[in-house]
Amino acid sequence: MAEPLTHNLVHFTRYLRAQGLRVVPETTTYLVEAARAVGLRSRDDTYHAFQAVTVSRPEDIPIFDAAFDLFFGAGQRANSPIDPIELEVHPRGPRVHIIAPTTVEADLGDEDLADMSDQVGASAVERLATRDFSELNKSEHAEVKRLIARMVWRPADALSRRWMRSSAGARPDMRRTLRQMTGPVGELMPLAMSAPKPRRRPLLVIADVSGSMERYTEMLLYFVHAARGRLGRVEAFVFSTGLSRITRELRHRDPRVALSQVGLAVHNWSSGTLIGDAFADFNRTWGRRITRGGPVAVVISDGWDRGDPATLRKEFAAFARSVHRVVWLNPIAGRAGFEPKTQGMRAVLPFVDDFMPVGNLADLSAVVRLLESVPKRKDPARR
Repeated sequence: MAEPLTHNLVHFTRYLRAQGLRVVPETTTYLVEAARAVGLRSRDDTYHAFQAVTVSRPEDIPIFDAAFDLFFGAGQRANSPIDPIELEVHPRGPRVHIIAPTTVEADLGDEDLADMSDQVGASAVERLATRDFSELNKSEHAEVKRLIARMVWRPADALSRRWMRSSAGARPDMRRTLRQMTGPVGELMPLAMSAPKPRRRPLLVIADVSGSMERYTEMLLYFVHAARGRLGRVEAFVFSTGLSRITRELRHRDPRVALSQVGLAVHNWSSGTLIGDAFADFNRTWGRRITRGGPVAVVISDGWDRGDPATLRKEFAAFARSVHRVVWLNPIAGRAGFEPKTQGMRAVLPFVDDFMPVGNLADLSAVVRLLESVPKRKDPARR
């Protein structure tokens, strides 16, 4: 079989496994044999042949459909032939063109199949990765939402106040040491040790929904909803001329329903921006309760502010002291020639630990990598 075809079917198998289907490395060979058996003149035949090889449970069918559409084009399964001209991992889009197989390639080792999901994402979404969210058309918008919802990541742990047994710990566990003295090794009195117990660090998101953020708000709230699905412990607020807590609304499993409920609950969408007043409200009403546990605070805003810069500086400084780390995401920061010159950005930057762009899918991936690597202890300079 042609090497490019095998390469793409390897990626297809890896992607399915990453989405939870019960496929194994040998599934690639079965897909090759299925393609040989039915031919590639009918996309519908190819769809059903691949589904028969990979789907073992009814709940797998929607996942398979989305993967097939991602790799072979959406809405085109009805008897239209798959172009037999040439196969390659398309560098500018998610569609994969395949050719008719000739022989089954035999050198598909487990090592070749081990690093699947990252490579699949890179080959399938490269065209969309650097497209600004404000420039996406309707179909691209929907596709990026699906990709955001399926991002696989695990946030960095924090150190709990609780302790656990650890042979390499730095603190003696006197309770366990004294308990062991009653056993057969009591005279030797071995010293038991303990170490701080890791816990999942909570995430606090405060997003700007003013008029200047209108083109980015929906996509970034999709990201916040996906983050809640990964962490569980997520507190979310939005602000423009006032502050609104949306944690309850985001609990719905379906992101479309969740965002619809957010829209009904928040009444000051696309209005002006008073960032200082919003953080003053947070510090006064929510700060003591929400910031327990040392959350990582993610603020999403372009920094345009109609309020008093002195108020913003004072309130944001107090906010920064109450959290473990402040990450400010600006959707226009990645544009050529951008400089944080607005009065809002100048007021808050001295208290921001990480300032990052968040205008496209690649930027969101960088944010995920950052949240996975947040240090367990706070920078002493921020205390």
